[in-house]
Amino acid sequence: MNDMNMGKQGKNKSAQSGTKMHHSSMQMSGGNMMMHGNQMMDMGNLKQKFWISLVLALPILFLSPAMGISLPFQFSFNGSEWIVALFATILFFYGGEPFLKGAFYELKAKRPEMMSLISLGIVTAYVYSIYAFVENNILHNQNQVMDFFWELATLILIMLLGHWIEMSSMMSANSSVNDLAKLLPDKVHLQDNGQTKDVSINDVQKDAIVLVKPGESVPLDGIIINGSSDINESLVTGESQSATRKVNDKVIGGSINGSGTIVVKVSSSANSGFLANVNKLVQSSQMNKSNLQNLADRVSGWLFYAALIIGVIALIVWTSLKGISNGLERMVTVLVIACPHALGLAIPLVNAKSMSIGAKNGLLIRNRNVIGISQKIKYVVMDKTGTLTEGKFQVRQFDTLNQTINKEGVLRLIASLEQDSTHPIAKSILQFADEKKISLLPLSNSKTASGKGVTGTINGKDYQLVNEKTARSLVNNFPRISAADYTVSYLLQDSNLLGYVAVGDQVKKTAISLIKELKAQNIIPVMLTGDNENVADSIAEKLGITEVYSGLLPEDKQKIIGKYQANGNKVMMVGDGINDAPSLAKADIGVAIGTGTDVAIDSADVVLVNSNPIDIINFLKLAKNTQKKTVENLWWGAGYNIIALPLAAGVLAPIGILLPPAVGAILMSLSTVIVAVNAETIRI
Repeated sequence: MNDMNMGKQGKNKSAQSGTKMHHSSMQMSGGNMMMHGNQMMDMGNLKQKFWISLVLALPILFLSPAMGISLPFQFSFNGSEWIVALFATILFFYGGEPFLKGAFYELKAKRPEMMSLISLGIVTAYVYSIYAFVENNILHNQNQVMDFFWELATLILIMLLGHWIEMSSMMSANSSVNDLAKLLPDKVHLQDNGQTKDVSINDVQKDAIVLVKPGESVPLDGIIINGSSDINESLVTGESQSATRKVNDKVIGGSINGSGTIVVKVSSSANSGFLANVNKLVQSSQMNKSNLQNLADRVSGWLFYAALIIGVIALIVWTSLKGISNGLERMVTVLVIACPHALGLAIPLVNAKSMSIGAKNGLLIRNRNVIGISQKIKYVVMDKTGTLTEGKFQVRQFDTLNQTINKEGVLRLIASLEQDSTHPIAKSILQFADEKKISLLPLSNSKTASGKGVTGTINGKDYQLVNEKTARSLVNNFPRISAADYTVSYLLQDSNLLGYVAVGDQVKKTAISLIKELKAQNIIPVMLTGDNENVADSIAEKLGITEVYSGLLPEDKQKIIGKYQANGNKVMMVGDGINDAPSLAKADIGVAIGTGTDVAIDSADVVLVNSNPIDIINFLKLAKNTQKKTVENLWWGAGYNIIALPLAAGVLAPIGILLPPAVGAILMSLSTVIVAVNAETIRI
C-alpha cells in the first residue's frame, strides 16, 4: 500500500496525453447504442420497430387463435388466414430482423446467447406456422395442423419491448462527453499583434495569447502572463473555494475566472488539454465496463443448446416411431416451450421496477450491471466535499480576541472589510452578516494582497483581514484557535489581534450514520479529496474513517481505485465533481451526488438524487433485493424447462403423459405472467 500514499503527499502531476479530441467532435451518440452478439442496436430504431411491429401484429392478435384457443376478442372470416399469414411474414422479417442479425453474429462467434434463442423461437414458430397454413388452407388437409402465428407475434413484440426497456436505462451512459464540451467556450479572445479578435477554440494553437474576461471560462490550459484573479478550479480539486492565480501561475481550461481580467499564454490546444485527458479516462473506463456479460444471455446460451439437442432427439425418435408429422410436432413443442418470452422479460421487468422504486427513494440507477456487483463491494471510496460534507462555505465560528471590542463588533469590521470582494469566503461572510442584520461601515482604500488577505480603512483606522500564516508573522504570542478543519481569517489593527472568523464546510448529518452502516456490513470506507491533509484528517476523524488520501488530482483518485481493484476487490466510488468523473467510471460502481456536476452524474452508474449519503445504504438494500428477484425470475423464465422440455419431448409418453403444442404454449405464457408478478414484489 506504500505506493498509494502518493495521494497523501499530493505531488503527482497531471497526466500528459496526446488524446485527439477537438471541441466540435466531443459530442457523441454512443449512448444511444447497445451491443448484442457484436451487433449494434440503435435506440431510435428499436423504438420505431416496436411501434410498427405492434401495428403489424394487431391483425394477427385479433384473427389468429392464441395457443389453439379462440379468445373473446378474436374473430375470423373467409380468407382471414391469408391476412394472418401475410402480416406474420412481414412481421417476421421486419420485427425479427435485429434478433436474426444478432443470432448470425452470435453463431458466427460460436457463442449463442439471447439473440440465438429468440431467433430459434421465432424461426421455428414462423416456419412451422407457414407449414400449418399450407397444410390447412392450400392442401386442405383433413387433420388441421395447429399454427403458432399468435405466439410468433407476441414473442417478437415482447422481445422488442424488453430490449427497449433495457436500452432506455443505458442510453445516456456516455453523454458526459457532451457536458465536457460545454465547459469550453466556442469563441476565444485571441490577441495578435496588439489586436484582439474572437476566433474558434479549435483554431487556437499552443503558445497563442488569449484574453479571459471576468466571469468567463478559461478556454485552454496555459500560464498567466498578465493580471491576476480568483479562479474556480473545482474541476481539478473538487473544492468549491476559489484559488488566487497571478502572473506565471498555471490555469486550466474549463475553470471559471473570477472578477479579474487575465492574459494567458496557451500551453495545450483543445485536443490535448486537461479536459481532453479527463474525457479519455472516462471513455476508456466506460468502454471496459460495457464488456460485462449479462447473466440472462448466458442462461439463454445454455437453453439454446438444451432446446436444440432435445428437439432434434425428439424429432429423430418420434419420426422413427410415429412418422415425420409426429416428429415435427414433438420438436416444435420443445422449441416453443424454450421460446424466451419470460426470459426476455425476466431482467428488464425487474430492472424497470427496481429503477421505479429507486426513483421514489431518491436513487437513479443508470447501469443495470451494478446490481449484481453491489453484493461484492469491499471498499466504498468517497470524495469529501459535496459528498461527505455540504460543499458550501459558511461562517462556522467568529469571536473577539481583544477586550477593546465585542464579538459583534469583530463581525461588523470583518464584513465591512470584505464588502468589495467577490471571493467565495467574502461572500459567505457578507451573507452571514446580512442574516445577523449587521450593518456595514464605510470602507476606503480597499486592497487585496494576493495570498494574504485584504486591507482597508474604516472610520479613519487601517485594518487587515489576513490568513493564519500572515497573522503569525505580525502578532506576538499568537493564540491557538480550535478550528482545524476550517479556513480561519484574523482581524488586525496596527499588529493588534482583534478577532477571527472561521469559514468552512460542514459534515452532512447522515454521513456518520453511513460510515457506521458500511462498517457493520464489513465494507471499508475510504476518503479521497483534493483538499489539504489537515482538513482531510480532521473531517475523517469526525466520521470515523481511517483510510484517507488528500491533495489528489483526478488521475490520482483513479489510480488508487485501480490499485484496490488490482488486489481483487470490488470498489464503489461516490463523488460529485468533474474531477471525480474518471474515478466514477473506473470504479466497479460509480455513485454521483445529485447536486454534483453533469459530467460526474453522467459518468456514474447510480445517482443520489437527494444528495443524501445514507441513500448509499438504501441502494445496497435495493440492489440486494433486485438481485434476489432477478435470480428468481431467471428460474421462472428458464428453470421450468428442466421439467417442461423433457415432457415436451415425450419422455413420459410410455405412461400416457404427452405434452401437446398448445399446452407447451400455455406453460410458456404462464411463466411470463409469473415473471411479471414476481417483479412487482421488489421492495427496499
